[in-house]
Amino acid sequence: MAALDALFRPFSFKGLHLKNRIVMAPMTRSFSPDGVATEEVAQYYRRRAEADVGLIISEGTGVNRPASVNDKNVPRFHGEKELAAWKRVIDSVHEVGGKMAPQLWHVGAVRTRDPEWTPPGPYDSPSGLSRPGKEFGKGMTDEEVADAIAAFAQAAADAKALGFDAVELHGAHGYLIDQFFWDGTNVREDAYGSKDLPGRARFAADILRAVRQAVGPDYPVIIRISQWKQQDYEVKMAADPKAMEAWLGALTAAGADMLHCSQRRFWEPEFEGSDLNFAGWAKKLTGVPTITVGSVGLSGEFIAAFAGEGSQPASLDKLLDRLERDEFDLVGVGRALLQDPEWAKKVKEGRTDELVPFERAAMAKLY
Repeated sequence: MAALDALFRPFSFKGLHLKNRIVMAPMTRSFSPDGVATEEVAQYYRRRAEADVGLIISEGTGVNRPASVNDKNVPRFHGEKELAAWKRVIDSVHEVGGKMAPQLWHVGAVRTRDPEWTPPGPYDSPSGLSRPGKEFGKGMTDEEVADAIAAFAQAAADAKALGFDAVELHGAHGYLIDQFFWDGTNVREDAYGSKDLPGRARFAADILRAVRQAVGPDYPVIIRISQWKQQDYEVKMAADPKAMEAWLGALTAAGADMLHCSQRRFWEPEFEGSDLNFAGWAKKLTGVPTITVGSVGLSGEFIAAFAGEGSQPASLDKLLDRLERDEFDLVGVGRALLQDPEWAKKVKEGRTDELVPFERAAMAKLY
């Protein structure tokens, strides 16, 4: 149990005081009719907050661009009704002592999930590509880029005004910010395109600077990043530590306080010659706190879950060893918490025999 103590140590940064190192990872939930979160959504988050989750990061929420979400029932983070609904969510989480950040999202050049629904505007993208060589959407004009940057900043300002404890930008998994990072989808020849990764990070950096100006110097700003894309699981934009340092350094210099480092399997080393994972390298190279995430607490990785594969509860020993060494600071837990709102409490109390397997059917419910 001594090793388990590492997971339940308090953690503080920039005035955000967490009772432990467990973060509920953002997971898309299409249970907000026409983009408005319901009381059921509020209770879904509240249950995790009152069962020992240190920080909740919401499902992705659309910023104020016409095609920022690819499902009409994914929540939005703009508009009077939408923001009032999020106020009810954060108040409910705070009532039980929880901490929460909304994840601000723009899907970019990604098809809608409902073939009968079309977003009320064009699909934004850096260069009109959804993947290398695959035309989809249209390349954003300078005015559209500026509008998207302003939309992220306004959403962050609204998050702070509503009482959220931090904010996260979704810069991973082949969505809009990540499409600018990736040379496979960003072939622009203006200031937002470049042959090098730090140059292609300008869009994210400009968003971070605008967000920082909107929320002030002391409000925690997180950005979620990944090497892999939903369009190509094997992509590695930063092939070595030097390239990663240049990329992530551009983000932290622009205002990112914390890096949320998404891997498919958290235990896999990022580069040859070291057992550090993505979050471990990010912390070593930048010095800022990091969140590790990727199949924590389960036997199978999450991409397979979309094909119907279930996962059994798995040992946390490898995770706890790394956390004890301070390889990273916080631990993102996704599907295990989606399936079981009391996962963190059961782990803390040693009730591992009560942990439940993950089944794909859990994605169709709000437990």
